[in-house]
Amino acid sequence: MTRVSLFNSPLLLGFDHFEQMLDRVARAGSDGYPPYNVEQTGPEGLRITLALAGFRAKDLSIAVEDNQLIIRGKQEDERERKYVYRGIAARQFQRSFVLAEGIEVKEAQLHDGLLHIDLVRPTPQTRRRTIDIRTNDDDGAQSIVTSNEQDS
Repeated sequence: MTRVSLFNSPLLLGFDHFEQMLDRVARAGSDGYPPYNVEQTGPEGLRITLALAGFRAKDLSIAVEDNQLIIRGKQEDERERKYVYRGIAARQFQRSFVLAEGIEVKEAQLHDGLLHIDLVRPTPQTRRRTIDIRTNDDDGAQSIVTSNEQDS
């Protein structure tokens, strides 16, 4: 079965990375474990909180790969315990979040079964660039309008 691309228009040049990002989002959102919240902590701040009861810091790993925040957890099964009934299973998980360009992980802390990951989005610098325009005068001489870059 062939897949129709949303970004195959000739007017959308260089947007193939958006399509890849949307594919990652679709794959990442399929599992509901562990539950999480995303909250705004300020004009440039976000906090992701995951409910991870029973996990210790050594059971968790956090990484950023290609603008994707990946949290993995793996609990070791305690073989020496004998359960009469076991309703809380030791399980592993992977939860992914696609990060916008420029978002950085500030810190992570595990407290009372909640993993808090603080993110910061620095204020982007606006850039303006003028493009050179080449012209041919009536006598065949070429002139160039110079470009300049400004940061604001």
